[in-house]
Amino acid sequence: MVRCSDGSLYTGIAMDVARRVVEHNTNDVLAAKYTYARRPVMLVYQEKYDTRSAASKREYEIKQLGKKEKLMLIVAELALE
Repeated sequence: MVRCSDGSLYTGIAMDVARRVVEHNTNDVLAAKYTYARRPVMLVYQEKYDTRSAASKREYEIKQLGKKEKLMLIVAELALE
């Protein structure tokens, strides 16, 4: 999950998260339409899964959450670090 410059949160899946964040910030072709208009973006939360299927299912679950619930995920992750 990345936080966009307007404070919104964008959720997606990627094999190489660091590369994907760079693409969102610098590549006009590979950036998502949503993030392209809201640069820069900053990685704020991630989870790892063994399969793309599992990652896609979790992505869907996260996208169904409200902003407050997503922020709670981020805060909980920060507390673990």
